[in-house]
Amino acid sequence: MGFTISYSLKYCPSSFRSFSNKPRSVEIFCCLSLEQSNHKITTKPTSINGGDSESNSLRVVFAAGGTGGHISPAVAIADELKFIEPTTQILFMGTRNSMESAAVPSAGYNFLPVPAVKLFRPFFSPRNLLLPYNLIVSTLQCYRELQDFDPHIVVGTGGYVSFSICLAAAIKGAKVVIQEQNSVPGIANWVLSFFADMVFVAFNSTVDSFWGRHKCVVCGNPVRLSLRKYISKAVARLKFFPNSVRDEEAKVILVLGGSLGANAVNIALLNLYYQMLLDHQNWFIIWQTGVQAYDEMESLVKIRPRLLLKPFFHSMDSAYAAADLIVSRAGAMTCSEILATGKPAILIPSADVAEGHQVRNATLMADVAGSRVIFEDELDSTTLGTAIEEILSMLNPLPFDSLLFSECTFLSSKRSLIVYVKYLCINFHLTFAL
Repeated sequence: MGFTISYSLKYCPSSFRSFSNKPRSVEIFCCLSLEQSNHKITTKPTSINGGDSESNSLRVVFAAGGTGGHISPAVAIADELKFIEPTTQILFMGTRNSMESAAVPSAGYNFLPVPAVKLFRPFFSPRNLLLPYNLIVSTLQCYRELQDFDPHIVVGTGGYVSFSICLAAAIKGAKVVIQEQNSVPGIANWVLSFFADMVFVAFNSTVDSFWGRHKCVVCGNPVRLSLRKYISKAVARLKFFPNSVRDEEAKVILVLGGSLGANAVNIALLNLYYQMLLDHQNWFIIWQTGVQAYDEMESLVKIRPRLLLKPFFHSMDSAYAAADLIVSRAGAMTCSEILATGKPAILIPSADVAEGHQVRNATLMADVAGSRVIFEDELDSTTLGTAIEEILSMLNPLPFDSLLFSECTFLSSKRSLIVYVKYLCINFHLTFAL
């Protein structure tokens, strides 16, 4: 006795690409529509055999790690799955003592540490001599863990740790889905595309970077449910500054120094914040330094009443809601979140990332969302301070309304959120035969 599971893909926008006609093992109805913000989802939760037992629920493993840019989309998709199919069993796999080991439990999901195999650059570096051996060991361990959980589907969102997990899943026979956030895929996702059943990408141009165009679906980047829920600015500000922000004219600047720490951004703000807060008594700063830079920045910052320092925010909804202006790197997920909130932004793209995709992201944001871009070789306390002053002095810092960000498949809403990703919604409907 057993069951056979098959899937098909249902999609809404005409630009989405179909995959292939070969049989699949899970029936998936994917709602990847970019609709207005008042769109309501009505679904009926189902389990594999129609029962309520957890053992009969859909089982999904997420393979993500390294940085917030890989972890955030995985959590967003997991949130959507639990919203639509509450009985879904979800397990995150990542590296021990890493960002995901803290971020995933904070998001309410189970986390299982597995070894990651890092590829050093250049490829022929002596440090890569043991790469084949380490990859085999890591993949075997991931295979054993997958045998225990027995997932129907494994979703990889990038990071070195995702490679061994998704490779083991493909060997095991589970369905593998990868989601690429950037315009240029990372090496892990690029190699995994050879084994994956589906490849979700954020940019139309990214399709050409992958082997097997028939596997690709352009759907933008998923944004967490909590980020799209309305949170009052006043309530959010009281969470960070409970005894200070009372003036309606007060301005809050949210500085995102990267999940690990963007040195150039942190140094520019370090040289600016003291005088800026002295000159503007009703300005406040929420500063995410990045995990690796927190101790150093914390020891150097002297004024505290109107400045809040944090290594990393596991939940960004309140931080975005409290802000009048966002200063940030230009990672794909951060740009998606900024668009979802409709906040004005100053973007400082990193020049050190693969294929310069942050520069591309920032350029698109400037063209469509009116974001201010400061390149790293131009960045100092003066240029950053001037940009902040100019934007916060504007009565309406968002110079656009109802624009379509078609390159990232963002769609404007009727409620002035203006150009954002609706979300990636996966509704798994399972059927079986004895």
